[in-house]
Amino acid sequence: MTIAELLLPEFDQEMSNTRKLLAIVPEGKSDWKPHDKSMSLGRLAGHVAELPSWTQRAINQDGLDIRPGEFKPLISSSPNELLAAFDKHVAEARKTIAGASDEHLGKTWTLSFQGQPMFSMPRAAVLRSMMMNHIIHHRAQLGVYLRLNNVAIPGMYGPSADVPAGPPVKVAKN
Repeated sequence: MTIAELLLPEFDQEMSNTRKLLAIVPEGKSDWKPHDKSMSLGRLAGHVAELPSWTQRAINQDGLDIRPGEFKPLISSSPNELLAAFDKHVAEARKTIAGASDEHLGKTWTLSFQGQPMFSMPRAAVLRSMMMNHIIHHRAQLGVYLRLNNVAIPGMYGPSADVPAGPPVKVAKN
């Protein structure tokens, strides 16, 4: 089994879970924050929707140098806009992962901040940490934001305290 074949079932499950949460982001709450130092609800939801696009960077580039002011984040108050961006990024990410060879996924990728390397690791590890684990982390944050706004949270790995288990949500596999 290839690395891509090992990653894709988990990718599909986590993207399906993430989509369930993005679908319930309430309109009109994009500026809401639980604390002054926190991201706004709209910014956090946009970040979660954008994170699958890191897959193309991790696989198609040798690294990324983050420079403040060079990236325009998605800030949305519309669940439809969030889902459209997310679905597009997920479809592109899945196709990119499926097409990557084990040899390529074993090559080193580096994240830098203003020219200073922060870490280097194999691309497969970047997909797990900087994309999937990062999404799971911020998805959990988003769940807290939603619960603080009295939004019922769907189960991620079974039923939740708010919503009993239902049929799984499918993520497009283009």
